[in-house]
Amino acid sequence: MLARLNHIQLLRYSGLFTWAVVGVPLLYLWMLPLAGVDEAAAGLRPRPWQGWAAYAAFGISYAWLTRGLDVRRRTVGDYALLLVLTVAAISVSYYAENGLGSVLLMLAACLLPWLLPLPLGIAWLAGSQFAMVPVFVRGFDFTLPEAMMQSVLYAGFSLFVFLTSLVARQQAQARDEQRRLNAELRATRALLGESVRVNERTRISRELHDLLGHHLTALSLNLEVAGHLAEGRVKDHVQQAHTLARLLLTDVREAVSHLREGGAIDLAAALRPLAENVPSLDIRMEIEAPLTLDDPERAHVLLRCTQEIITNTVRHSGAHHLWIHAERVRDCIVVSARDDGRGADQLVAGNGLRGMRERLAQHGGALQIDTRPDAGFSLTLTLPVSAATAACEGVTA
Repeated sequence: MLARLNHIQLLRYSGLFTWAVVGVPLLYLWMLPLAGVDEAAAGLRPRPWQGWAAYAAFGISYAWLTRGLDVRRRTVGDYALLLVLTVAAISVSYYAENGLGSVLLMLAACLLPWLLPLPLGIAWLAGSQFAMVPVFVRGFDFTLPEAMMQSVLYAGFSLFVFLTSLVARQQAQARDEQRRLNAELRATRALLGESVRVNERTRISRELHDLLGHHLTALSLNLEVAGHLAEGRVKDHVQQAHTLARLLLTDVREAVSHLREGGAIDLAAALRPLAENVPSLDIRMEIEAPLTLDDPERAHVLLRCTQEIITNTVRHSGAHHLWIHAERVRDCIVVSARDDGRGADQLVAGNGLRGMRERLAQHGGALQIDTRPDAGFSLTLTLPVSAATAACEGVTA
């Protein structure tokens, strides 16, 4: 059963189980007066209802924060809930006057690597644990040094939980990166296979044209001369051979034309593997059928540009969905892409975008980019289908 759960689901359910287990001693202490136990004689103190409210707030906040933690975009509400989570854990110990809140802070520590940068996460962990010092002084009558040592002890446990969760997050990111690279490898292999097929068909067509075509043409000319020189039944056979030679030459030319016509690269077969198994991103590709390109080098440019679009979306946009549309407009291939990410107020072109512009410019193509805050990121790239085609100016998808 556990094998069916991913790392986030395991984190979610194990944390909620620990939260429920922490509630057992709280419930026991709360039920003591109903059982007729003298709390004062037992050395216990009353548990006000605020402790239960803080306990419930912690559980609700934890359940909400761990909902799709690895796929959804971070919002201000997530950070507010993290603050509620931390305050609720401290409040449990404050109102119930016991150390159970420190156990809940360990649960909060396992969420910090997923929500905060590493330095801020460590600072948050240390601050939340040392915020328990006044609780230990008040609830357990500890001296200040004793309360500090108690906080340091729980901070050590929380740091272990924090680092374990950090390693789990790094491994999850490595697996996601591996799946993305595997998708790129499959796309590159598909393009390589298409290029090899096109090159082999072109080679065979050239051989047929240059060798068989040349010799059959020479044979046909010689048979035509022989037909003029021959007489009687010999002439009939020569003319028949001449006719067969011309038919064979026509068949060879048709075969060469067919090989060249079928030598185009199927862009859909090359691009679609890029959209497979991309973590935390739903990619929807719409590719015109058929969409072919004769030049393997230009097909490689389109593959790398599409790959860079997907990579940038995963790493920088915070988007959940990416739409990619590819079609042929006149003598150009047009690829348009847009996402539902955070966008940007001012575009700062990194190495990826500059590399795309350079690749396209080398083959007469162009790249247009449009982005606004909270409006996602969209771009359109155009590429001529051949070197003889003029630059694609004013072409839109």
